[in-house]
Formats: sequence, C-alpha cells, structure tokens
Amino acid sequence: MHCVAYKDGYKYQLAQDYVVDTGIAPPAPVNEKFYAMDPHGRLTIRHGYAWDGPSGPTFDTHNFMRGSLVHDALYQLMREGQLTPVDNYREATDRLLQTICKEDGMTALRAWWVYKGVRFGGSNSTTNGKPLLHSPKGCP
Repeated sequence: MHCVAYKDGYKYQLAQDYVVDTGIAPPAPVNEKFYAMDPHGRLTIRHGYAWDGPSGPTFDTHNFMRGSLVHDALYQLMREGQLTPVDNYREATDRLLQTICKEDGMTALRAWWVYKGVRFGGSNSTTNGKPLLHSPKGCP
C-alpha cells in the first residue's frame, strides 16, 4: 500500500518571502526551512510557508491576513521550542497581531476583539501542532 502523511487545516501558502521587524527577540537565532529569526527580532517567513489564516469565529479579510501570517509563524516558533518560555513571548505576539491588523486598516474595536480572542483561546496553539494524518484508510 502506498501511504501519504499530511497535516490538515492550511488554507494559504506564501508566494514570496515576507520580512517583518517584530520587536520580539528570540533567545537564539532561528534558521529553519520556512522561517528564520535574528537576535533582534527580524522575522523572515519564507516562500512556501503554509498557514490557516485568521482563526476562530471570524472572516479572512485583507486587514487580517498579514497579522495572521506573522502570528501563526511566531506561535509555531513557540510550539517548536524556539521562543521559550512561552510566557515570555505570547503576550507580545498577541499584541503584535493587534498592531498589524490596525496598521492594515482594521478598526480598533475589531482589532481589540481579535486580541481578546487569541488571549482567551490561543494558549493551546503554542504547545499543540496539527496532528499527522495518513491516507488511504488503513495506513499506519
């Protein structure tokens, strides 16, 4: 049997590198296949990076996409142990999401709700990644 392993839940894939100064300094430089981060907080998200867009009961609007990209990448760095302890980075990451959304034209009220939403429901996403799935049925 020929099996495939994959992860579900990704809607978007970055078509070109994106670089942003986060103001969040990692404990050590990071250089992975789909992202890198220097000691000063400059985050490079590389072409091909996949993310699920805005999460929760919301809409995927243009003023939410860049923020969701950066937020998802930073949460992935937390999940993978590159921004630890998580308590030192999560609040700043959630505030950065709020800031980017406002910069991109989101109303202050909606950006505040976005911030409150990730504060309330985001902690699990800093530790649990998407499960590995296998197909077809019967694959290990």
